[in-house]
Amino acid sequence: MNRRIALVTGAGRRKGLGAAICRELAQDGVDIYFTWWSPYDRDIHTSDEREPLLLRDELRKTGVRVECGEWNLADPGAPAALMDEVRRTMGGPSILVNNACHSVPDRLDALTPELIDVNLAVNVRAPMLLCSEFFRRFDGEHGRIINIVSGSSLGPMPGEIVYAATKGTMELFTRHAFVEAGEKGITINAVNPGPTDTGWISPELADWLREKFALGRIGLPEDAAKLVRFLASPEAGWITGQVIHSEGGFTRR
Repeated sequence: MNRRIALVTGAGRRKGLGAAICRELAQDGVDIYFTWWSPYDRDIHTSDEREPLLLRDELRKTGVRVECGEWNLADPGAPAALMDEVRRTMGGPSILVNNACHSVPDRLDALTPELIDVNLAVNVRAPMLLCSEFFRRFDGEHGRIINIVSGSSLGPMPGEIVYAATKGTMELFTRHAFVEAGEKGITINAVNPGPTDTGWISPELADWLREKFALGRIGLPEDAAKLVRFLASPEAGWITGQVIHSEGGFTRR
């Protein structure tokens, strides 16, 4: 009855950051409900649609309870319904990790209402509403919210300007929402993982990026996931309202 429960969005790919976060939380004995959205994973990452269930089975072998579901977070009603489902199947979560995102290449001269709307729906509206639902229903101790952002406040991201703008919005949301969240003992922080090899980095891009990391290698999903694990722990109870750049000394030059 005293086990911690985490809701992690966007964990459909076993090589992705969401999956790495789930693994780290499971190592801490946290029960997990994770989400995915296969049309996006299939179109953007050409993922095997069996991956979410394979991840579920992998996590269960660690001894924690794991449930999962496919949710279209672009649906305005999804956040409230998702929180209902987590509470029905597992109990009230004490950890929320907003990792799901929508990211496609764009250009300033090719923006469309549809492109902007889906980015806003998935990257801004859904995590904000999930934060609200989490806060409204939370009645425990050590509440933790971690928003995954992109570091767009540190420099331009040409070719992904709408995605960058939405992630910048979540940085600002984090810096403002933590005050009210503290009324219930909930901390809210954001993590920027920097360029992370989740399968999208080509060998040529890897060579170019590697020179920009002070630590001489490209970030791995486990790097940022370990930080999320700490921020979700009781030991991180004095850290809130922060945007933490966990990116191995990445330089934008």
